[in-house]
Amino acid sequence: MSRRAVVVGAGLAGMLAAAVLARAGVEVVVVDRDELPDGPRPRRGLPQGRHAHLLMAGGLSAMEETVPGARLRAALLAAGAHEVSLSSGMLALTPEGWLRRWRREGPTMLTCTRALLDWTVRAAVLGHTRVEVRRAAVVALAGSPERVRGVRVSGPDGEAVLDADLVVDASGRGTRIVPWLDGLGLSGVRTRTVDSGLVNASRLYRVPAGAERFPLTVVHADPYVSRPGRSAMVMPVEGGRWLVSCGGTRGGEPPADPEGFLRYTLDLPDPIVGRLVSGAEPLTDVRLSRSTSNVRHYVDKARKWPEGLVVLGDALGTFNPAYGQGMSVAAFGARVLARELERAGGPDAPGLARRVLRGAARPVDAAWSVAVGQDVLYPGVRGGRPGVADRAVTAYTRRMTRAATGSFAAASALWDVTSMRTPPTRVFHPAAVLAALTGPPLPLLTGPPLTPAEREVLTGLDRTGV
Repeated sequence: MSRRAVVVGAGLAGMLAAAVLARAGVEVVVVDRDELPDGPRPRRGLPQGRHAHLLMAGGLSAMEETVPGARLRAALLAAGAHEVSLSSGMLALTPEGWLRRWRREGPTMLTCTRALLDWTVRAAVLGHTRVEVRRAAVVALAGSPERVRGVRVSGPDGEAVLDADLVVDASGRGTRIVPWLDGLGLSGVRTRTVDSGLVNASRLYRVPAGAERFPLTVVHADPYVSRPGRSAMVMPVEGGRWLVSCGGTRGGEPPADPEGFLRYTLDLPDPIVGRLVSGAEPLTDVRLSRSTSNVRHYVDKARKWPEGLVVLGDALGTFNPAYGQGMSVAAFGARVLARELERAGGPDAPGLARRVLRGAARPVDAAWSVAVGQDVLYPGVRGGRPGVADRAVTAYTRRMTRAATGSFAAASALWDVTSMRTPPTRVFHPAAVLAALTGPPLPLLTGPPLTPAEREVLTGLDRTGV
């Protein structure tokens, strides 16, 4: 007998989950309320879609496992994405100083617009599996407190029930999972929100002639000075463009007017981002987004959970996008679903939903600790205050980052964690601890580690006189 799964949400988490289910021989219907673009263009249901996104090596590896044969990395690079080495391909100013660029290779990340990434993944899933996508809004779960048996959808012809052996909520930051559960008589799911008030502002620029190989450049926010966090990044994306994103926490928000946007970048601890873009041609207006809070729905801790219902991706936990974790965490959740499906033998196996939830929650919790551990330090944060453990982790993180400005051992530990190839405990391995305790053997850099050619590019672009 044919078995059916309904996936709510056609974003990254939803399409990866759909690929896993289709490979398991399940009929898959993906339901989304948005009209999906027929190319790499932003869509309405993704409020952060116009801002900077970094696809870390660990996340890309999980995606390629989920959609085997699609060669996602090759497809993204062919479409214009850039591969950036964390060890040598970026200029990064941390609160503890400039990171060095090392000749030894480290992990890489891919940079492109979120629209290109979503389109490439969706095209790969639809091209390599039998997945149907329908436009409709899910208004409720169908079933009982013991088992979910489908979803109630609203479309042009009214409401109807779409039956399913398994429902996957991958509807993202706007999930309605808590009221949906209430509708089944399952209440008491705890939700926690930690909101630093971060506002993102982004603008696309044409890459100036001669600057095509200029490294990704980022000035990180400083959570340790009792002032609002302020940051900026120049990121190469497809189409010969730079995506320039600024972020400011409550009280330090970036403005939407072009003059204020440039001034914001110049007022950072180093004006390098503003100097770069002052000589570049803007291609868009400045776009603002405020959907940046950390939100965790603890459905995996629910005392009672129905069979036939799984929650993945941002519907399980969302993070301040400044930390570049959300896409990789969504891919890790899909990988957990694949593993548990293989063990269980089918989407209607007893206990499957609970095992997937608990497995998917582990990378969510690791990412949550990183994001919230920093966000609670900013003034005006809502939903959290740093505790004794937070302050201890903060002190160690600062030592590790300081060491990374001049120690390859410390830097490589941070790269491994940032790339999401290893868990955060990597920074407590003996070599990393020794590096953190002894500090950087090389002196702090007094400015960005530019090559002579890069310095010439920066000087040629600078129209600020700073």
